[in-house]
Amino acid sequence: MRCYIYLFRHGESYFNQSKRFTGWVDSGLTKRGIKSAKIIARKLKDKRIDVTYHTRLSRSKDTLKEVLKFHSECLKLIKDDRMIERSYGRLQRKYHKSIIEKHGKKQFDIWHRSYDVPPPGGESIKMVEKRVKSFIKDLLKFIKKYKVNVGISAHGNSMRPFRRHFEKLSINKMMKLKNPYDDYFCYKIEV
Repeated sequence: MRCYIYLFRHGESYFNQSKRFTGWVDSGLTKRGIKSAKIIARKLKDKRIDVTYHTRLSRSKDTLKEVLKFHSECLKLIKDDRMIERSYGRLQRKYHKSIIEKHGKKQFDIWHRSYDVPPPGGESIKMVEKRVKSFIKDLLKFIKKYKVNVGISAHGNSMRPFRRHFEKLSINKMMKLKNPYDDYFCYKIEV
C-alpha cells in the first residue's frame, strides 16, 4: 500500500513581498499569497488528505485553510513547529536592502543562503535541517502506523531539508532550491 505526503509552501506574506527577513515573525498573507494558496488548493482538490500539519504562524495556517476547503475527509490538524521557518534572529523584520547597505552583499548572501553560518542570533539551514529530520522521522512512523495521506503547510527554508531528504539531494543542490508559492511536491511512502 502507498500513502502520500503533499508538501507545499505558504502563500506570499507581506514581509516576503517587501523583501524583509521574516523568520518567526507572524506576517500575514498578501492578496497574491491568498491567490497562490487557492491555486494550491485547486491543484490538490482531487487528492485524498487525511491529516495535515501546520506551524503556529498564520501564513502556514491560512494557506492550509484554503486547501482544506476541498478536504472534508481531513479529520486531524496538527501543529508542529519543528518545520517552522528558519529564525533569522536579529535580522528578523529588517529589509534585505538595509542589511546589504550596512554589511555588504557578500555578508548578506552568507547570512541569507549559507548552509552552516547562522545570522546573528538566528539559525543556519543546518540547524533547521536537524529539527526537520526529527519531524520527518516521527511523520514517517505516523504514516506507516495509521496509513494516512498527509498535507504539510510549510515554509521556504524548512522545505529545503524536507526536499533534500525525499529527493536525495546534496547540500549544494538543496541550497539552490526554489520553493514556489503556488505548487506542491508529492512523495510516495510505502506502508
